[in-house]
Amino acid sequence: MKKFIDSSVFVYAYLKPRRKLTEKEKRVKVLAKEIVSHLERGELEVIMTVVHLSEVLNILEDRLNLQTSLSFLELVLASENIEIVPVTLHDYQAALEIARRYAVSANDAVAYIKMCEMKIGEIYTFDKHFRNFEKIKVVPEPHEYE
Repeated sequence: MKKFIDSSVFVYAYLKPRRKLTEKEKRVKVLAKEIVSHLERGELEVIMTVVHLSEVLNILEDRLNLQTSLSFLELVLASENIEIVPVTLHDYQAALEIARRYAVSANDAVAYIKMCEMKIGEIYTFDKHFRNFEKIKVVPEPHEYE
């Protein structure tokens, strides 16, 4: 069964810390790397939007370098187990109300909309805001790293 994958997973997995990590941050980084490793081996099937892909690419380019960002894009485009779905202006119009109602970012609301549309009940994420949605399950569960 496919799960949505949030950009936070890739950010934690790929970025090199600029400071000493807290114990919680270390646990999150280990879990993120495990998820990405399973994904790269084709053991997981995930969905993400073009928006979330763009978030990862921009962060990797800014914090690491252009080549890392482009290598990540190449990996995603070549992966049969990563489905990238489009986002429309209508999605953002709907996301505005959801973002306000649940106190989440517009992009988190877009992820929620796409999950509902595609009947996806679980998301790989380390973004605590996804806990605001009652209908979805956050993976890994917060107790695994908090």
